[in-house]
Amino acid sequence: MGVSTSAPEAGLAVVTVDFQPVNALPVQGWYDLAAAVRTAGCDPKVRCVVLTAAGRGFNAGVDIKEMQRTAGHEALIGANRGCFEAFSAVYDCEVPVVAAVHGFCLGGGIGLVGNADAIVASEDATFGLPELDRGALGAATHLARLVPQHLMRTLYYTSRTVTAGELHRHGSVWQVVPRAQLMDAAMGLAREIAAKDGHLIRLAKAAINGIDPVDVRRSYRYEQGFTFEANLSGIADKHRDAFVSAKEDRS
Repeated sequence: MGVSTSAPEAGLAVVTVDFQPVNALPVQGWYDLAAAVRTAGCDPKVRCVVLTAAGRGFNAGVDIKEMQRTAGHEALIGANRGCFEAFSAVYDCEVPVVAAVHGFCLGGGIGLVGNADAIVASEDATFGLPELDRGALGAATHLARLVPQHLMRTLYYTSRTVTAGELHRHGSVWQVVPRAQLMDAAMGLAREIAAKDGHLIRLAKAAINGIDPVDVRRSYRYEQGFTFEANLSGIADKHRDAFVSAKEDRS
């Protein structure tokens, strides 16, 4: 369990997240993910990184149970900083990152795929930000990279999800395939990217990041300040407690 990196073929690195049962990452998990993506991108032999996950879904965000059982603000600060590092690592990766998404992609998962260069998803994939239901704010920055502005606001305010098919129609998901074909499809796209000149693909990634109309690091950091404000006011604890209690009742 954790974050692992493999090199299945020349030019490609696959970073796999595996935090069972639902890939809700603890604080250290976000830092480990950031380190793995950065290390893969810095390898001169790598020309494309595939980001994927094991288990039931791609990502369920932060480990709220860890946050609630930790006294004070240490876990909240750690989660904020860890998410910032992981999202930034994907965005700043020296080579393109292809996200291979299955099942649920929620909260922090949106931060990862919103900063990826391309997304391939399985037919059962769903995307959303349940932040308001969890006493948090954040990753609207990244959701806004997947859907138009007014849809982003509606999804954010309602905590609703959208399907891979809907995102494909908006152009943010490159390809939607049956779940059994997800890795083959993601690897196929990554292989096509990795066939380019390694030096040029790095220059292309830097150039595209340089012309982005929104500084995703600064805008996400701004959002995180409101999460901390919600926590200090006591609102966040109330919602996180209710979420943890509901999960325990169902189990």
